[in-house]
Amino acid sequence: MEGSLRCHNRVLLLLVILALAATGLPFINYAPNRLVSGESRALWQLFSALWLLLPCLLLVLSFVPGRGAQLATLLLAEALVWLLVWSAGRAATDLAQSGSALARTSPGSGWWLWLALALLICSDAIRRFAAHPVWRWLLHAQIWALPLFLLLSGELDNLSLLREYANRQDVFNDALAQHLTLLLGTLLPALAIGFAIGLWCYRHPLRQGPVFAILNVIQTVPSVALFGLLIAPLAGLVLHFPWLSRFGIAGTGLTPALIALILYALLPMVRGVVAGLNQVPQEVLESASAMGMSARQRFWHVRVPLALPLLLRSMRVVSVQTVGMAVIAALIGAGGFGALVFQGLLSSALDLVLLGVIPVIALAVVVDALFGLGLALLKVKQP
Repeated sequence: MEGSLRCHNRVLLLLVILALAATGLPFINYAPNRLVSGESRALWQLFSALWLLLPCLLLVLSFVPGRGAQLATLLLAEALVWLLVWSAGRAATDLAQSGSALARTSPGSGWWLWLALALLICSDAIRRFAAHPVWRWLLHAQIWALPLFLLLSGELDNLSLLREYANRQDVFNDALAQHLTLLLGTLLPALAIGFAIGLWCYRHPLRQGPVFAILNVIQTVPSVALFGLLIAPLAGLVLHFPWLSRFGIAGTGLTPALIALILYALLPMVRGVVAGLNQVPQEVLESASAMGMSARQRFWHVRVPLALPLLLRSMRVVSVQTVGMAVIAALIGAGGFGALVFQGLLSSALDLVLLGVIPVIALAVVVDALFGLGLALLKVKQP
């Protein structure tokens, strides 16, 4: 009988043990108003002990081999994610019926830890179960179907974050529009400028060193410092040429934010272009030349398509980086979700901070997922 009990998924075992250890952490925080920390409620104070049946089943599955166990792990982990989202909304609804209209119910540290661990279990199960990149993407995407349904159906409306959103819906929509403007206003110029500089560096290898040295220096400058350094030159430029203000150029606001974000985006973009063009096999170019293709045709029909995966990865990095750094741009009046974050920090309102932070995380995840889908489709098309 020795060795009959063997763990086949140590990652799952570790994650489930961490989840069970987090049972004693606050699952829900209940406060009389938005400015008071309030009191915490543990999981066992809100729901039956049967709630722990799912993690216990996952613990057992870590000792079971085979694809059937992997599929069961994925289904149970998804059910745990859905149960976590539903239970937060249900607890908020139950507490709202017994409290005042100003009372706020928010997920506690235990809830957030449980959700993170459940999502990690889902991701690990998908990686083990599905090898096809498109299937992996679809399996990751469908996890959020039921949570989105619960959100849109109003099941979560009594959570403090949703109440904060209801009170500031117009401000939130404006922040979303400004954040998307910063993202697109950075990505499109960075792509054009980065491709041009990368192509120039590729055709003149001796110039790559100085160009990358300059871009590396820009990358090492702290974002707040770079935003601040651009205020004085732009303000002086508008002072000498007042007509520039007609185009929205100013020392603060959108203009310095876009310039700084584009400068930060150039290094990964240029590196991606140069690396992508250099990794094309010489044998492929020789075959294209033997087929009678001109140098221009070889570049646009052979080099660029084969370099596209690396270029997309660079754009992926730039996009996620820009979504996060755009939060700091609110310090110079560029708006976006950063304005909600800093306003919440100044007023010590955690819900307002989360109203700015969580959409940034969600936007970064969505952007990353879209580029991931594009890369997965490219892998499928490759012979």
